[in-house]
Amino acid sequence: MPRIIDVIEVPDQQPEEMVRRVPQYGAGDFRLGSQVIVREYQQAVFFRDGKAYDTFGPGRHTITTANLPLLSGLIGLATGGKTPFTAEAYFVSMREFLDQKWGTSEPIALRDVDLGLVRLRAFGTYSIQVSDPALFVNKIVGAQGLYETKQISDFLRGIIVAKLTDLLGEIKKGLFDLPALYDEIGAGSKVKVGDDFSNLGIQLKTLYVNSISPTEETAKAMDERASMGAIGDMNKYLQYQTAKGIREAAASGGGGMAGAGVGLGAGVGMGAVMAQQMAQMTGMQAGQQAGAAGGAAAAAAAVPEIMTLTEAAQYMRVTEEDILAIIQSGELKAKKIGTSYRISKKAIDTYLSE
Repeated sequence: MPRIIDVIEVPDQQPEEMVRRVPQYGAGDFRLGSQVIVREYQQAVFFRDGKAYDTFGPGRHTITTANLPLLSGLIGLATGGKTPFTAEAYFVSMREFLDQKWGTSEPIALRDVDLGLVRLRAFGTYSIQVSDPALFVNKIVGAQGLYETKQISDFLRGIIVAKLTDLLGEIKKGLFDLPALYDEIGAGSKVKVGDDFSNLGIQLKTLYVNSISPTEETAKAMDERASMGAIGDMNKYLQYQTAKGIREAAASGGGGMAGAGVGLGAGVGMGAVMAQQMAQMTGMQAGQQAGAAGGAAAAAAAVPEIMTLTEAAQYMRVTEEDILAIIQSGELKAKKIGTSYRISKKAIDTYLSE
């Protein structure tokens, strides 16, 4: 004998719970005359065979062919309610869900105007409210097979990250410019995400960007760039260090006139040594620059016209994963042969010059 459910209700739906299924597992056995009790913050949607049918608003309802016309017409309730019919009821919360979290599970690879290829992570918050319970149940429960809050949140978070990535690619701003654009990025992402959420029966109320930060690898490259910028002219930096060394050497001599003479002599001697070292370093630098120029010319000549992933990564000074990411995004043209990629030097040069 089927287990008849005479009272259909969810009195303990939690504030963070978007939807509750009755019964929790399997199909419910309902019949005409059963009571449906819907709280003020709920909508009850009857669901069968992968599709949402009749919806009940707040209040106490008695199931009849009059208030369950779509479902009763489908399964042919011509038994006077004596034989139960099977379906599921989904109680959808109509509350506004505040402070929902979103974030990138994997870094986003982007081309940066200052740093070249960078990998970023982004995090923020959003708030939503179900606007169409029947559409929500059809699209989320029926099409996606999701009804647990965590599953639904993960699904929505994926949409937000996809649209944010698309927007960051469109605005083409450098990492250093992004903090001043959080409000604009949040507003732009909200517009892009809003239509997708509406198609799921959900209204996106707010969306905020709290952080866009580089990965550890990208942050290290930024620190190195900042250090070089702080040093400035290398020759002047070396001259300053030499003068500082002479002063310290003179100041470290013994007391009295003898000490002063020794200190002065040591300072002069140290200055001469350092001057000689500076001359040698200047000559070495000139030689290194000439060697680097010759090496660069030789390296340019040695670069193959058609490269593997490894050769392309070496040429661009990034990882193979970075090269694969921009190939898959369509930004870098490449030819896939079997399981391997071949990239032309011309395609890489074009990508870097854009």
